[in-house]
Amino acid sequence: MEQINEAVEKRAGGARLKKGGGIAGALLAALGLTAVIAGGAYLGLCAYAVNSAAIWNNTHVLNQDIGGLTREEAIQKVEAAVPDLAIDLRLYDADGGPVDPDAPGGCSIPLSGLGAEVDAAALVDRADGSVRSGPFLTAGYRYLAAPASRGLSSPDAVTLDPEKTAETAARVAAELSWPALDTEYSVEEDALLVRTAMDGRAVDAEDLDETLRGRAWVADLAVSFPCRSLSPAKTMTARDIHDAVSGEVKNAGYDVETDTITPEQMGADFDVPAAQAAMDAAEPGTTVRIPADIQLPAVTAEDLEAVLFRDVLGEARTHVSGTAARISNVKLAAAAFDGTVLNSGDVFSYNETVGQRTAAKGYKPAPAYVQGETVDEIGGGVCQPSSTLYLACLRANLEITERYAHRYVPAYIAKGMDATVSWGGPDYKFTNSTDYPIKIETVYEKGYLTVRLLGTNVDGTYVKMTYEQLSSTPFEVVYEDDPTLAPGQEVVKVTPYTGYKGRTYRNVYAADGTLISSEYEDTSDYKVRNRVILRGPVAEPSVPAVNPTPGDITVDFPPAETDPGTTPEPPIVDPGTNPPIIVLPEDGLG
Repeated sequence: MEQINEAVEKRAGGARLKKGGGIAGALLAALGLTAVIAGGAYLGLCAYAVNSAAIWNNTHVLNQDIGGLTREEAIQKVEAAVPDLAIDLRLYDADGGPVDPDAPGGCSIPLSGLGAEVDAAALVDRADGSVRSGPFLTAGYRYLAAPASRGLSSPDAVTLDPEKTAETAARVAAELSWPALDTEYSVEEDALLVRTAMDGRAVDAEDLDETLRGRAWVADLAVSFPCRSLSPAKTMTARDIHDAVSGEVKNAGYDVETDTITPEQMGADFDVPAAQAAMDAAEPGTTVRIPADIQLPAVTAEDLEAVLFRDVLGEARTHVSGTAARISNVKLAAAAFDGTVLNSGDVFSYNETVGQRTAAKGYKPAPAYVQGETVDEIGGGVCQPSSTLYLACLRANLEITERYAHRYVPAYIAKGMDATVSWGGPDYKFTNSTDYPIKIETVYEKGYLTVRLLGTNVDGTYVKMTYEQLSSTPFEVVYEDDPTLAPGQEVVKVTPYTGYKGRTYRNVYAADGTLISSEYEDTSDYKVRNRVILRGPVAEPSVPAVNPTPGDITVDFPPAETDPGTTPEPPIVDPGTNPPIIVLPEDGLG
């Protein structure tokens, strides 16, 4: 029985093995059939790809996608596109890094500028043939792979005009080359215009011409080309610009040393962080508009050029008398400030400009006032140029900064129009309160000193000065006995001065003679000085001369050429002496 069961089991097992082998065979048979079908399909695809009348997908000629087109359609498409085609010139710097293609000048070169002639049929055929060429069995794969762009560089299918190509290369190289552009700014009414910095660069025209004629760009209408040199630009931050423009507003002026007009200076204030952010966001070489609070000068260099020293603003003329030494001192001091130029807002100091009056500079001893006494002093007489200048400044309607009247009324100029000076003591100063430069001219001729102020009178206004006398104090005659004198002999020891106190007024007139304003200018308080006469012990007393005291008057001074007081006062004759004592006024002291 066991043998029978074993035989049965073997049969049963054998039957199971036979059944399993049939399933595997069927699977293998199916796979084989699939492979045969797929292989047949792939071979069919290869045959289709090789024999297709349509150009394979993503095939490009001169950047024109001709995939899916017939040969004739592709040729027509390329020929139609040629007139508008251009080469993308991709610049790179010395380190191999790309240069911004959107920088000024552009990087696009039209084929028309090269005189290009394109054989579209040859390009299409070679592009189509290149993608189809290869083993038959890989054609299907190559057809389906469809790379992003398929084409062929066929330089011989494009011909260029050598002359046009050279001209275009030169033009493009010039457009793509420029010196470094530093940060620059200009001012509008309510804003600053800031051009951001841009580094300079140079493109070699001959090398570019050679590269274009090489026609390596035919495959994709693009070519890389180096910038031969780069030069860095000077940059300014928003803070730098703010520091430069936020200072004091100044009008255009004049530089005596270079004999040139100096530019004006504006004032501007703006938000520095916001301005910097705008500048950082801007492309190199572009202009950024920054809102600002702008203060513009009244006079620009362009304005000044046409009117510099055009007008006589004020002039004064005084008679120069006295000793030869005094006359020499007057001429020397006047020459020291002749040609002085003051720009708008500048302050003139007589002592600083003329300097210390010393013998080494040529000044001589001449009568001057020292603590009320008349003594010979080095530089005596230098107050006459300062006084003449003062009157010219008044007539020029300038701002008087510092002025002192003489101790005693001078004979060479009208009362209230003088300005005393002394080294280490009183100074005379005035400010150029106009918007334009002023030049001082001095002329000594035929015993007269003329001081003239040249500048720009924009509205034709002029000034007349008037003097109001408030009081006068007559001098007295004082006798002093002098035993050294002969009996009856009299000698004048001190010359007299009448004391005066008065006010001056500045009267400004329009060009048509209409009075615009009349304003108090200054008060002059001249001291009285008695006449002192020395007499011998037996001399008879002389009758003192009484100087009449005029009442209060207002004087309108005529032009400089006929100033009252420019001619020396007549001698004072004392009738009480026998013979009469003649006392000459101390013309021009101080």
